[in-house]
Amino acid sequence: MNGYQERIRALREDHDLTQEQVAKYLGTSQTMYARYERGANELPLRHLVALCRLYRVSADEILGLRNT
Repeated sequence: MNGYQERIRALREDHDLTQEQVAKYLGTSQTMYARYERGANELPLRHLVALCRLYRVSADEILGLRNT
């Protein structure tokens, strides 16, 4: 796996946030958020948008369509 899953985990860690904190921000459970990071579930578009706002990055950066 070398997709958005690794990037959302790296962004979370770079911002010193726990999975629980990010999950709460997204309005989901820690278990579901962990599944996004592992690639077990696809990240919903509404959560992608929310993560862009949280980390102040573009969707292209999270999706790997553009280098940071």
